[in-house]
Amino acid sequence: MVTVMLLSLVLFLLGLQFLRLQWRSRRFPPGPIPFPIIGSIWWINFRADHGSLKKLAKAYGNICTLWLGHKPIVVLYGFKAVKDGLTTNSEDVSGRLQTYLFNRFSSGKGILVSNGLIWKDQRRFGIATLRKLGMGNKGMERGIQAEARHLVEFFRSKDGRAVDPSFPIVHAVSNVICAVVFGHRFSLQDETFRQLMEAYNGIVAFGNSYFYYIYEVFPWPLGHLPGPIRKIESCCNFIRSFIRQEIKSHRDRRAVDEPKDFIDFYLDQMEKTKNVPNSTYDEENMLQSVFDLFLGGSETTATTLRWALLYMVAYPDIQEKVQKELDAVLGSSHQIDYEDRKKLPYTNAVIHEIIRFSSIILITIPRQAVKDTTVLGYQVPKGTIIMANIDSTLFDPEYWETPHQFNPGHFLDKDGNFVIREAFLAFSAGHRVCLGEVMAKMELFIIFCSLLQIFKFTPPEGDKEINLSFVFGSTMKPHPYKLCAVLR
Repeated sequence: MVTVMLLSLVLFLLGLQFLRLQWRSRRFPPGPIPFPIIGSIWWINFRADHGSLKKLAKAYGNICTLWLGHKPIVVLYGFKAVKDGLTTNSEDVSGRLQTYLFNRFSSGKGILVSNGLIWKDQRRFGIATLRKLGMGNKGMERGIQAEARHLVEFFRSKDGRAVDPSFPIVHAVSNVICAVVFGHRFSLQDETFRQLMEAYNGIVAFGNSYFYYIYEVFPWPLGHLPGPIRKIESCCNFIRSFIRQEIKSHRDRRAVDEPKDFIDFYLDQMEKTKNVPNSTYDEENMLQSVFDLFLGGSETTATTLRWALLYMVAYPDIQEKVQKELDAVLGSSHQIDYEDRKKLPYTNAVIHEIIRFSSIILITIPRQAVKDTTVLGYQVPKGTIIMANIDSTLFDPEYWETPHQFNPGHFLDKDGNFVIREAFLAFSAGHRVCLGEVMAKMELFIIFCSLLQIFKFTPPEGDKEINLSFVFGSTMKPHPYKLCAVLR
C-alpha cells in the first residue's frame, strides 16, 4: 500500500512538473517537447554535433529551444541567426551560465566563464596586457618566428621519414603563449610540459562528451561518485599546482615595475589595487586567468595547424599553388612576417579556408542573458542560456558558394584579391568575441608559411586514403595521422 502511494505521488509530481515545463516553454522559441528531469536534450542524443543541430534547425527553425533539465537553452543556427543573436543586444547576452561544472572548476573566476565586474576587469586587463606584451606587433611576431624555426628544425631532423606532427605542433604553439604568460618556453623533451598538455587534452575531450551533459543534468549524485569527474579534477589540480609554482617563482625573483610577462603585470596590478575596495585583482583571479589564457592560446590554434598540414597532404594542388606564390613573392630564404599576408592573397585565402573548413568549434561556450531581452524577436528572460552554433555560419549555403568543399576561392574576388566574408565568424561575435584572434592569425600565418616555404608535405608511402573526418570533442580534432616533410 505504501509503495503504491509513493509511486502515485511520484507520478503526480512528475505530471505536475511536465505541465509546468509545457507552460514555461510557451514563451520561448519552438523546440522538442521537454520532459521532467531530462528536459529535451534527449532529442539531440545528449550530444550537440553537426547532424543533430542541423536536424533541430530543420525541424524548428534557426532559433529554437532545448531544455537541459529545467533550464532553457536558446539555440542559434545559421549566419543570420548567430550574428543577430550575438550582436543586436550584445551586452544583454554577454553572461556565462554558472553551471555545476563551471562553478566546480573555475568558481566564477578568470576570463573564460566569469561574469559581471570580474569578467569586465579580467578581460580588459587581459587585452591591455597582451598588447603590452606585443600582441599584433613585432614583439610577439619574433616569438612566433622563433617557434616556427624550432618546428622547421624538428621536421628537418626527420629527413623525410613519416612522423606524427601533433605534439611538435602543440609544443610550438603552446610555447608562444608560455613566453607571454610565464616568460619562458619549454623544450620538446620537458616532461612537465608533456603532462600539462595531457591534462589540457583531458579537459577538452570531456567538454562535449556524453558525460559532460549527464553531470550537468544530475550534478548532485554523480558529482560525488567515482568516474570521469575525478580524472578531470586531477587534470585541473595538476595545472593549478603548476601555475601556483610559476606565480611563486615570479614573486621571488621579480623586479617591481619591470614586468616581463603576464604574471609580472598581474602581480604589479594586485599591488596597485590592494587598497581599492572590491578590487577583483587577486591571486585566484590571476590563477584562473592564466589557466584560461593558456588553454585558449594553445588548444585551438594547434588543432587548426594540425588540420592545415593534413589538408595540404589531401590537396597537393593547393599546396603547390601556395608554394608557387611564396617562391614568386618572397623567395626561399625570406623570414616570414605577418605583413607578408598583404602580398600573398592566395596563401592568406588558403589559411582562412583552413579555419573555415576545419570548423574546430561547433558551438561557442554557452552565453547567458544577464537581463530580460529580445533575441530575434523572441522575449528571452534573464538567466536563459544562449547557444550559438558557429559551425553553421561557416557552412551556411546562403553565404558560401561551395560550403562543403575545401575552396580557397571563398576568400578571393574575381581579380584574385583577398576578401574577408561576413559569414566568417570562426572567432565568434559580440561582447565575448575571442580576445586572442589577432595572435591566433599571426601564429597560423607565420608557422604555416614558414613550413611550406621549406617542405613539401606528402602522405607516407602506402597510404592510399586520407581520413578527413573529425574526432568529436570541445574542439574537432583530426584523427591521428602521419606525414612526410620532404625538403623542397
